[in-house]
Amino acid sequence: MDEQMRKLGSRGRLLIPAAFRRALGLNEGDSVLFRIVDGELHVRPVREVLGRIQAHLGAYLSSETSLCGELIAERRQASENEL
Repeated sequence: MDEQMRKLGSRGRLLIPAAFRRALGLNEGDSVLFRIVDGELHVRPVREVLGRIQAHLGAYLSSETSLCGELIAERRQASENEL
């Protein structure tokens, strides 16, 4: 990928070049994850990070496991215990 130089704007703002946004599939309003690796700033779309996490978790869960269902059941139980 090409390199481009940019100046840091007021309050630390940095404009990501359009070609880079397209390459990452970023659109206005998308969330990104910033990470420092060996003194370099890495930027990744949050959806990509979540997709990788879900893929890793999927290896440990059966197809019958519903994490959402388990969370809802736990929240309902906690709510009932408060009453």
